[in-house]
Amino acid sequence: MNKKIVSYLQYALFLGLAIFLVWWSIKKIPDSEWINIKTAISKARYWLIVPVMASLLLSHYSRALRWKILMEPLGYKPRTSNTYLAVLIGYMANLAFPRLGEVLKCTVLARYEKVPADKLVGTIVAERAFDVICLVLVITIATLTQIDVIGDFVGKQVDAIIADKASKLTMGNIVLLVLILVALVAGTIFVFRKFAHIGLIQKIKKILAGIWGGITSVRYVKQKGWFIFHSIFIWCMYLTSVWIGFYALEETSIYGLKEALSVLSTGSLAMIVPTPGGLGVYHIFVQQTLALYGLNEGIGLAFGLLMWTVQFFQMLISGFVALALLPYFNKKQKESHAQSGHHREKDLHPS
Repeated sequence: MNKKIVSYLQYALFLGLAIFLVWWSIKKIPDSEWINIKTAISKARYWLIVPVMASLLLSHYSRALRWKILMEPLGYKPRTSNTYLAVLIGYMANLAFPRLGEVLKCTVLARYEKVPADKLVGTIVAERAFDVICLVLVITIATLTQIDVIGDFVGKQVDAIIADKASKLTMGNIVLLVLILVALVAGTIFVFRKFAHIGLIQKIKKILAGIWGGITSVRYVKQKGWFIFHSIFIWCMYLTSVWIGFYALEETSIYGLKEALSVLSTGSLAMIVPTPGGLGVYHIFVQQTLALYGLNEGIGLAFGLLMWTVQFFQMLISGFVALALLPYFNKKQKESHAQSGHHREKDLHPS
């Protein structure tokens, strides 16, 4: 089957699942609760959307600077403007097809800067590895600082997952899995050595080498302090956006940074689910999290949908603006270089 058809079918499947989850979560709300939801939405402080979006845009800018730091050991120093705009375009692309943005922002930057896309993919893998570490730290801090509220809840969920996995994990399955992995590794090595002269194999090896180079570039990062700073700052801005968002609704304005930390943890996990922008999952995770703090499920759903909508339009609008600005900025840059080159030529050949 054509790869494009498969990707479209996958997208349609996940989009359909997301829409079903939105419908299912809304359908569960009793009619009597809709009055409270409508009242909360009508009295919402919508001007707070501006600082929420500003926090998210600052986090994306910090992500662009961190990405540049990862590129330095590879010998590349793209302009900050191009890197930032590529990041914004990548976020917008993720709204259409999950994970497409990671590839697209590499190809966009490679188009306007002299940076091979295959090596950029390696830096993205390294970025994602650090994001996972940061997410684990956020969840750990949220759990330890609120052990009385979410500690028991998280513990039960983890125990349930472990118990489910353990019931399916037999010695025979473990041995079979190990044998499959060994066979795959041995088969790959054999093919790469036996058919090393074939152009396709050489191209694959080049791509893998580029990815590996990007991943290992973390070891050679010169600005380690700034890299750590940006990694922390990105998540601080995520936390700030949720904390400010609480003040949008009267019912959630009583919550502070601890509750925002919990929402950030579960909301980030929801974004990992392969639905467009976490649609259908994000608001449910947020609703269930705030229910632990005694918030009415209807208001929790309203807050989750409100935050998801703000994030969605922030990524959509900033992505379209970035698409428009990228060729314009680079055109101006080329014209500036051309003019400076013309002036230098006149200086070399005075009349």
